[in-house]
Amino acid sequence: MSDSSQSLTLQAPVAGVVLPLAAVPDPVFASLTLGEGIALDPLGECLHAPCDGEVVQCARTHHAFTLRTAAGVELLLHLGLDTVELNGKGIDPLVAVGDQVRAGDPLCRFDADALALGASALITPLVITEAAGWQLLPSKHREGEQVSLGEPLLVLTRTAIEQSDTRADGPLAERRVTLALASGLHARPAARLRAIARKHNVNLTVQQECSSDNAAASASADSLSALMNLGLTEGATLKLTAQGEAAEAALDAAELLLTTPEAEEHSAPASSTLTAVALKEGELAGLVASPGLAIGPFVSYQLPLPAVHLMGEGEAVETARLKEALLSVGEALANAEAQATRQGQSAEAEIFAAHGAWLEDPDLAAAAGKHISEGRSAGQAWREALDGEAARLVASGNTLLAARVADLRDLQRRVMVELSDDQQAALPELPKGAVVVADELTPSELVAVAAQHPAGLCLAGGGTTSHVAILARARGIPCLVAMGASLIEAANSATNESVILDAENGCLALSPSATQRAEVAERIDARRYEAERAQALAHEPAITLDGREVEVCANIGGAEEARLAADSGADGVGLLRSEFLFLERDSAPSEATQREEYQAAVKALDGKPVIIRTLDIGADKQLPYLRLPSVPNPALGVRGARLWASQPELLETQLRALLGVTSLATLHIMLPMVTEVGELREVRKRLETLASEMGLDTRPRLGAMIEVPSAALCARSLAVEADFLSIGTNDLTQYTLAMDREDPALTARADVLHPAVLRLIQVTVDGAKGHCPVGVCGAAAGDERVALLLVALGVDELSVEPARVPAVKAALRCLNAAALADELPALLALDDAAAVRQHLSAWLAQANQTDITTTTLERC
Repeated sequence: MSDSSQSLTLQAPVAGVVLPLAAVPDPVFASLTLGEGIALDPLGECLHAPCDGEVVQCARTHHAFTLRTAAGVELLLHLGLDTVELNGKGIDPLVAVGDQVRAGDPLCRFDADALALGASALITPLVITEAAGWQLLPSKHREGEQVSLGEPLLVLTRTAIEQSDTRADGPLAERRVTLALASGLHARPAARLRAIARKHNVNLTVQQECSSDNAAASASADSLSALMNLGLTEGATLKLTAQGEAAEAALDAAELLLTTPEAEEHSAPASSTLTAVALKEGELAGLVASPGLAIGPFVSYQLPLPAVHLMGEGEAVETARLKEALLSVGEALANAEAQATRQGQSAEAEIFAAHGAWLEDPDLAAAAGKHISEGRSAGQAWREALDGEAARLVASGNTLLAARVADLRDLQRRVMVELSDDQQAALPELPKGAVVVADELTPSELVAVAAQHPAGLCLAGGGTTSHVAILARARGIPCLVAMGASLIEAANSATNESVILDAENGCLALSPSATQRAEVAERIDARRYEAERAQALAHEPAITLDGREVEVCANIGGAEEARLAADSGADGVGLLRSEFLFLERDSAPSEATQREEYQAAVKALDGKPVIIRTLDIGADKQLPYLRLPSVPNPALGVRGARLWASQPELLETQLRALLGVTSLATLHIMLPMVTEVGELREVRKRLETLASEMGLDTRPRLGAMIEVPSAALCARSLAVEADFLSIGTNDLTQYTLAMDREDPALTARADVLHPAVLRLIQVTVDGAKGHCPVGVCGAAAGDERVALLLVALGVDELSVEPARVPAVKAALRCLNAAALADELPALLALDDAAAVRQHLSAWLAQANQTDITTTTLERC
């Protein structure tokens, strides 16, 4: 340590991987509310003092320590995130308040395995909570860099002018409250109290009221260590005192903070909230990611284990090989956990941490070592060791333990891959017409599974707008997602009998009766007949009964699906999601790579229009090579058009690739997440400059997506600038109703047919009238009933998954759009989406009975 009169060097308190404080997946640390600093993802199991000082605070739950240097600088070391909830479990403190420590002295030891399983992350922030006239210099360490224990980490320099004491005076106010924070007054609420005091420019103190005559301890909100040293727990009675002109306002905010229970940020939704359908015995619920019905044998999708040698080359050789493989997998898991944590994916990070802990289980290592001593190769020894452990878990009769078998199999495969000469295991063969079960699938795995013609797909995880869900819809595979651990448990005990997948009502019948199977088989046959009739006319235009021609285009992810779209009869591509090109890569695709993919899509449509959306990525769905800071609400962060301000080179490369496609007359460019017309103008200006530099005479059409209420309400100004508008109903519904579209508890209510959403669609169409056409490329366009209502609202084009094109065209040919338009005032005046659906269904049923003539029958 260097602690001269002008500089103060802080050492790494533990070996670990560097993470900027702004990237810590906790808003209090990331927003620098507590102060500036840095974070480490620890690789050791002991936290050390980063400098000389006095221990002025030790958290009641042992997870946080505050040191004060002789110069008055206060430093908070916070071991892990959400570790306060462990109540000290797995942490052994080695110092107490008042102790003097030297740089490098141990502060606490901790069980990394226990913390990783119970906390949301092991990331350990080091924060300057009181600078005392010192200034933190920018860190020289890059994100992802590994540092050793005791290595210089941060440097502070004394500022020219020390901050003066600006304590407020004025009116004095008091208030008594009962602390409702389950984890007590720990670092996060303490930091928020200090922020409240500073925002309102008041002196704020907290005192615990005691029933005895002893003087109660109090602390100023200026001192985080003093606040945390109060040791306040849930249920404590507190007296808050504020002095300053805004004393009452500060107490209002402080009371709200201290009496509002903290949200359980990492709790999983209950399975009962997954669907609104009433489940019967033997049924599981899920979210509908791709609609349809299916009957087939219940089959688990599992990659086969890599081939390994049965016998080894001796105990010493094979032991060393196993150790090396375990270290390699452990490092990969640690990196995956760190990346998931940086992206705010706490659930994924916890899984990686748990797998890492299991990998180091001494019993598994001992079992594998025993098999090696019997002559087995390292790979075979590990296989047999984990086979034995899996059998033990299943035989335990404990459902929670049995549910961990899937995790064990994943570890088995990971290590065996390291020990196999065959790094690419062949995909498993699945029986044709099976209902395939998996925990999760990558997009590439979904494509491989689809090639084996499954009847349906059930996933324990995933979401309705995930890339796998999009791919399933594109191929017309009925799919339920977010079904939970009970799905895997059911699959593990399945007898290969047929199940019924109802991806219309969101349920899976595990043991249907013969009568149920016969009824559903009959419905599937009827649907197949309807689909065949629709496919026969799929390449014909969709003209309504009252003579309106509506374009039905396809939503695709790339050139392969462009060919599906062409075969399905699509009138063009209404949305090519270019982000598929950027996923599952170590670096952004080059200009040439992008141009090749875009050109192939344009060629497949053979002169029909192709709309390509520019990269739609952001804090909610990150790329491994694009580091964006974690934010409290990713859906409201840097997404779509907002990305280009910070990542202009990505847009530059993509626009050049798009401008290199021929012919530009059929290629259209669409900008996502537009909130105001200025964003569109900036891109048009850049597009014009690049086209001139490339010597082009033709310019592609440029459009904007309507995904947020501001864009819908300002549709007229956007339509004057744009060549076309396209409504993204998924996000428009989410932002209008303030309901996360991926929250299973809200999915049933986040309905595009809510009158508020429909009114915004109507406002968009009215605003664009006379200026440019309006399409819809959200999932709602693929719902036949919703599609009819969209056309009645005045939408010119619908873009759906390729497999839905024939059915949507067939439905439009049976629609009297003008008659349904007359019904709009009544529909828009209804209270909620459920009422709209009921009214719309009744109207369509009546229309089908009264309006079907001989001509109509021929067309429909």
